[in-house]
Amino acid sequence: MASSSKIDSNAEDEAPQEEVEHFDDFTLASSWERFISEIEAVCRQWMANGPKNLLEKGAVHLEFSKNLYKVKSELKYASKSYCMEYYFEKTNNDSRVSDWNFNLHELQMCFGVNDFLVIAPQSASGVVLDAPEASKLLSAVAIALTNCSSLLPALVPVHDPSRKAYIGIQNMGTVFTRRFEADHIGTQVPVQLMHLEGLYELFISKFAYSTLDFSVHLFKVNFTMKLTYRTIPYDDDHDLQGTDAEITEPGGNPVSDTHNKVQWDDDCPWSEWYSAEDPIKGFELIALWSEKMIESSLQMAELENDSPHDAEKWILFPKFSQNLSDGSKGNQIGFSSQLHLLIDALDMSFEAQFIEDFVSVENTGPDNLKTSMIIPPPTVIDRVLKELFHEGVRDPDFAKGGHKSSRAIKGAPLQSLFAQFCLNCLWFGSCNIRAIAVLWIEFVREVRWCWEESQPLPKMPANGSIDLSTCLINQKLQMLAICIERKLELNEDYEDCIGSMDQASPHTKEEDSVAEDSDSSIMRTPSEDFEGKRDSPLTPENLHHSGITMLRYSSEPEEVVLADPKPSDCIRRGSVRVVGSMMLLKSNQEMHVPFTQDAPLMTEDMHEERLQAVEAFGDSFNFSAQLERDILSSDMSAFKAANPDAVFEDFIRWHSPGDWENDDAQENGSTNKLATVNPNNFWPPRGQLSQRMSEHGNLWRNIWNDAPALPASEQKPLLDPNREGEKVLHYLETIRPHQLLEQMVSTAFRASADTLNQTSYGGLKQMTTKMEQLYLTMASVLKPVQANRLSAGSEIFEDLRRLCGILEHVEKLLTVAASLHRKFLQAPRLSEAIFSDYYNFYIPRMRTGSVEDNVQMEFDKKQQVRTHERRVISNMFTTPTANQSWRKVLSMGNLLNGHEPILREIIFSMRDRVSGNHYAAHTPMVYQQEIETYRMYICGTSNDLRVALSVVSCD
Repeated sequence: MASSSKIDSNAEDEAPQEEVEHFDDFTLASSWERFISEIEAVCRQWMANGPKNLLEKGAVHLEFSKNLYKVKSELKYASKSYCMEYYFEKTNNDSRVSDWNFNLHELQMCFGVNDFLVIAPQSASGVVLDAPEASKLLSAVAIALTNCSSLLPALVPVHDPSRKAYIGIQNMGTVFTRRFEADHIGTQVPVQLMHLEGLYELFISKFAYSTLDFSVHLFKVNFTMKLTYRTIPYDDDHDLQGTDAEITEPGGNPVSDTHNKVQWDDDCPWSEWYSAEDPIKGFELIALWSEKMIESSLQMAELENDSPHDAEKWILFPKFSQNLSDGSKGNQIGFSSQLHLLIDALDMSFEAQFIEDFVSVENTGPDNLKTSMIIPPPTVIDRVLKELFHEGVRDPDFAKGGHKSSRAIKGAPLQSLFAQFCLNCLWFGSCNIRAIAVLWIEFVREVRWCWEESQPLPKMPANGSIDLSTCLINQKLQMLAICIERKLELNEDYEDCIGSMDQASPHTKEEDSVAEDSDSSIMRTPSEDFEGKRDSPLTPENLHHSGITMLRYSSEPEEVVLADPKPSDCIRRGSVRVVGSMMLLKSNQEMHVPFTQDAPLMTEDMHEERLQAVEAFGDSFNFSAQLERDILSSDMSAFKAANPDAVFEDFIRWHSPGDWENDDAQENGSTNKLATVNPNNFWPPRGQLSQRMSEHGNLWRNIWNDAPALPASEQKPLLDPNREGEKVLHYLETIRPHQLLEQMVSTAFRASADTLNQTSYGGLKQMTTKMEQLYLTMASVLKPVQANRLSAGSEIFEDLRRLCGILEHVEKLLTVAASLHRKFLQAPRLSEAIFSDYYNFYIPRMRTGSVEDNVQMEFDKKQQVRTHERRVISNMFTTPTANQSWRKVLSMGNLLNGHEPILREIIFSMRDRVSGNHYAAHTPMVYQQEIETYRMYICGTSNDLRVALSVVSCD
């Protein structure tokens, strides 16, 4: 039992603990023994809890490993504080360290252990600098582990922290003990240790007699090796990219400024607006040599000359830019960042009534309109206008690049004039409201110049119908383009040409067929498209009461059974063809389908005005006819010209068959005889007008009476290009700022997505799905904007900003997909596998919007390279040039296209059976298996070297 005086001498050290325990344990003779007891108590508690309970009590997961956790406890001894950490695996990992598990802790790799303890002082250095103290500390831990029957290895950091040196011990039972030692050489590595032969001899020296000549003795040593190569960083590879630029320059002559860097995304669709950072900074290639038996230094020398292509396994590890996973905003320039600015401009657009108010120096608005919002110089404005109006005047292909879901967004097509204006605004100055106002005013001036000079409006179709699924500004510009084209046609002398070709004298029935064919070619002038008609002519569905069968007319004449009509004394003009077997009521003549003018084009607001007018006056038939008066009058005039003997009832039978009621007797009698009996037998047709058409003062009849017999080619056009063109310009010049910005936001989002959608990224299904989801989300969020339901300070602005965040994530993923696709054109499997891994790594960031604690910080997925893919990977390691300053003097072997490994890792080991040799105990056969008696882990390059040794001994 310890004396009382000895206990009193340590009273100060033990006072705090004695106050807690409330008793003196006289079985502990010293503070060192008490320290051992504390270590033992902590270890027993950890072992009793087991991995499962330790996880529940808050064990810390190590990020680089999927299976490794740690707990720690603070201890105190002789006025010094220590921290003991217990590293354990959640599940038993039976894989051997020599299999090069990439998720191992550095100490697991160094010493070939799974679970282990580390005890270190709580100081600035974190290491034990005094050798006796380190030995005493290690002894205390070893005794404590022995007392609690633990086989855990214990390690203590020693020496200078930069050396990463350790000493350690492990009790392997009643017979054997394993000791650990690790150290590091940072500079002046001996030449013999730069090569495999010297490293092999270093390992042999640990168990062979020092007087032996290692080169002439055979030692069977297990050897495995891992070499890591790194490609030249893409951002620093100026020379190689400059060389590629000379080779790929079209025309055969390289550009004069060959030292300029060629951007990786020069052929990507977004490169017209911005240059994205290559998300892949490079690749690391890990070449693995499986374990083999080495018997001499000569074998090691030969192995150093082997090519990495001789390795059993290749593992590829991509190095991604930190900006991709960085949760902070503003670290990249792209469509999403500029759309943020456009939304800010939309929010501010409610502060003024007119666009000019944001430009005028006398503006009484906020001061920030005059100070922080900079307008680019006139040279920049001229360049933008030149790109919009003087380059690419040809009609664009609006279907190109558009996604199938993009029409759900009420914007303008990507190649259209307004869409290009919106994209230019994103990059015009800082995309502030003042800069946008200035550019819009100049844009409208250029549009008016095109109108006044009758110049075609670029990037807008001058034919067809108005696309009502687009925004109103795009509809107006399309209307203006058509008006300019119509105005040009009216200015040309088409009338003389048509009149000379359309002159005809009275002719007989025998000449009608020839005249009809000539009419077909004469009447189709460039200014009139008579392929279709606003009101549908007779169809089988429309004639189900009359019993008359008739085909819808087309541009090609149809073969019909003609009656034998009497010759007419009038001139027939503007006829397309005969209407089946229909006969005129007042003469024994076939009814002819006339050429008619197309209905006048209308934009969305014009349709709404007409609809509101109809709703205001109810369902009045006469009012609807009044709105359609010009169209009805044109159709009636054309019908009269094609059917000189026609009456009002004939026109109704052709134009509105629902308003003609056939007699039942004729309907029943003609049903079965029409195909076999001469139609003249059923002339004249019997029937009557409907009630609404037969009313006194019917507006349709009044229009018929006033309509002259004129073919469509001689009529006044239904669309007045001068009037409609001026109305469009008035709309563009007086549009309210918030109405302009609302349409700009919808169009800019759609155009940005359509631009990104043109990116070539191979068959990456996740990216295709993500693009489809983006369009659906955009269509949903932008609906209130398209419906003009915005107001200053609306909650919709927050939705728009969140939409920008979603677009930013898609942009980042798209750059990854595009970069991988072009780098692995010959190995698409690798491209898909790497992108899938990165997609799963990045998705949590898309959900949270920021990097949270439970989100993996670093991408660490690796892909095994198949044999047929090695050539593609090898070509990525281009031969380094002489002026690349980071290159060192080559001093290691196993070169890959001139690249030495950036890291070489080797494991030497010796195994022996403990039965019947000097390691065996004289106790019953407990150890009858083969154990690893010597193990050395070597890691480093030609400039540094780390060596870790573990030795089993019988103590």
